[in-house]
Amino acid sequence: MWEKVVNSGALWGAGSSRRLAVNPMVEQMFLGQYAHVIDDKGRLTIPSKYRDALAGGAYVCQGFERNLMVLTPEVFRNISRSVSKMSLTDPTSRQLKRLMYSTADYVELDSAGRIRIPTFLRELAGLESETIVAGVGEYFEIWSPDAWTPQADILKDSEANTQRFAALDISSQGAN
Repeated sequence: MWEKVVNSGALWGAGSSRRLAVNPMVEQMFLGQYAHVIDDKGRLTIPSKYRDALAGGAYVCQGFERNLMVLTPEVFRNISRSVSKMSLTDPTSRQLKRLMYSTADYVELDSAGRIRIPTFLRELAGLESETIVAGVGEYFEIWSPDAWTPQADILKDSEANTQRFAALDISSQGAN
């Protein structure tokens, strides 16, 4: 469904054109960072590596920071099922439902591999022309360069990254 091979020097070997199959879970991930432009009609070209995963359309919604999240229909349905189980009498649940559904829009790829991002979502995320598209595993995010720069700086902090990874068992024994 998604990228079936990893095109990386680390997995290919120097000068090799041989493709190696990867774990199916990794095959279904949005990975990497890309700079793309939104045209005057609000269309954003989706990275070619992401397009197969969006063949059935996607949902664009407000992210957790000043960004947008793009979710496959399957991921959106899974989140929606969880949200639907929440109590209507709980004010936090109602706010979450409003956040999720009022800022979501279904989009489809056009023949050029673009999606049209509604004006209200572009304004919400401060998107004008240039964007950063960042893979986040099950979904990807769309950022303005101004909002992405501090995030990228945070991700470069080696001490903080050590603390972030401390909770994971990434020893050589845990990798097997």
